[in-house]
Amino acid sequence: MFESVGWGEILVLIIAGLFILGPERLPEAASWLAKSVRKVREFATGAKEQLREEMGPEFDQLRKPLEDLRGLRNFDPKRVVTQHLFDGDADPLGLKGITNGSSTPANGTNGSNGYLAGQTQSAPEPLKPGERPPIDPDAT
Repeated sequence: MFESVGWGEILVLIIAGLFILGPERLPEAASWLAKSVRKVREFATGAKEQLREEMGPEFDQLRKPLEDLRGLRNFDPKRVVTQHLFDGDADPLGLKGITNGSSTPANGTNGSNGYLAGQTQSAPEPLKPGERPPIDPDAT
């Protein structure tokens, strides 16, 4: 019921109640509020039990669709689409095979050196002591 109310909001309400009601009447108001909330919970529990007794097993059949609807409150469309498209595959693009040195080639590679067919790349030579790295003017 009060899922989105945090401690900061409760503190603000207490301070506002202190200013509005004053320090003499605030404890009475807090106890009245607690009793009222307790009564509402008891009424709701009693009504639920009475409904369960009267409906019998049909109550559980009615309750299941309502719980399914409540589950839609936490609906995340991005997660649902990803799960539907990739069928729960943890690595849909096959990137884990590249990073851990697996023998399975990734999509679009020829499987020998990890680059597309016909492309080769030589390893860059390490810099000698005191040598400055090359600068690409188009990149800066």
